[in-house]
Amino acid sequence: MRAEFIDPGAFRTELSLEQATPVPDGAGGHAEDWQEVATVFARLEPVSVQDRFGADQRLERITHRVTLRARAGVAAGMRFRRNGRVFLIASVHDPDETGRYLVCRTREDKP
Repeated sequence: MRAEFIDPGAFRTELSLEQATPVPDGAGGHAEDWQEVATVFARLEPVSVQDRFGADQRLERITHRVTLRARAGVAAGMRFRRNGRVFLIASVHDPDETGRYLVCRTREDKP
């Protein structure tokens, strides 16, 4: 299989990569405090939006694909932030298994 070529100029969108840290709420539970762990340049692409329902629950809907240079520590459950917009990471994978890029499927979280 031939590796996909991605134009380096496509990585022009600056995003903050954030990770949630649990903070005790004083009542035995916790709240999430989001901390920036890195600034990355990526390709941000909208994809088709589709709401699906099954077994009385809303199934995950993906709104954007974020492609970035491979880096350790990027995982589902983290998020990207850009100019007040938030993109929750649903999945992360190496599209051609070369270790050069990561593709994150995300869902934009509307405030």
